[in-house]
Amino acid sequence: MLIKRPIPIPPSEITARGVYRNRRDFIRTGAVLGAAAGLAAAGIGLPRVARAGAKLSDVRKSALSTTGEELTPLKDVTTYNNYYEFGTGKDDPSENAHKLRARPWSVAVEGEVAKPKVYDVDELLKLAPLEERVYRMRCVEGWSMVIPWAGYSFSELIKRVQPTSKAKYVQFISLADPEQMPGVKLPVLDWPYSEGLRMDEAMHPLSILCLGMYGEVLPNQDGAPVRVVIPWKYGFKSGKSIIKIRFVETEPKTTWALANPREYGFYSNVNPQVDHPRWSQAKERRIGEFGKRATLMFNGYGDQVASLYAGMDLRKYF
Repeated sequence: MLIKRPIPIPPSEITARGVYRNRRDFIRTGAVLGAAAGLAAAGIGLPRVARAGAKLSDVRKSALSTTGEELTPLKDVTTYNNYYEFGTGKDDPSENAHKLRARPWSVAVEGEVAKPKVYDVDELLKLAPLEERVYRMRCVEGWSMVIPWAGYSFSELIKRVQPTSKAKYVQFISLADPEQMPGVKLPVLDWPYSEGLRMDEAMHPLSILCLGMYGEVLPNQDGAPVRVVIPWKYGFKSGKSIIKIRFVETEPKTTWALANPREYGFYSNVNPQVDHPRWSQAKERRIGEFGKRATLMFNGYGDQVASLYAGMDLRKYF
């Protein structure tokens, strides 16, 4: 591991987001307008912002949508992201992710399964009926969103590949291509990005293989073309731009736990009673709001998932 010290908290995580964004947008607008003529004369294009793509058809509403809260605006969800493969700034992904080629794309499913297979992403789109699942998403840094994802329970894929009795965990490996992802050229993390779940977590109906949001295919900066979403865990557990899914017998090494095991455990369940070593997890700021709200245990999904951890010390297994 090349970096051993914690990454500092950016000012955007401390200042109220509305104030921060307005001030930053004002400064950026002035700079862009002032520089546009010179850039055009020099033949240099302005940064291209990656945005949402094609509409998805036949996406049905799901009874597993577990929140009736107001949705976070699509503009915020596509311009305020953690996706270090495209840069560590919150707006880096939206500005750099246009370089990602989301087609053609394939996902290899391998390891302790009876039927390993390489799936084309368009095949995954048709593997099971797409459902809209409105989930809360909570970032370990203290901000949250409410997003209408499109996908289906990850168990649909699990059933088709038939894990063996040795399969105790599932590992998700993301693309790490420095030609498409400028952040991969930086020694911020050990690439490729790796995340994992215990088998019963992966089989839970709330865990989804996600291929879209807001009725469209996934934008590049939000994990195109395929990711997972695990709503009761901190956001970094939901691996993006997946190219490989491995069923394994032992707990897989995960990227943030390797980078800083004191701060990022394997389970990473949303738990307001366990502080991050550098800040409290008791409250969160919903993107688009000025004040803070209390963080809910398991991100509000305790009724559905608490039984998965019966008898576990969730301070030790954080």
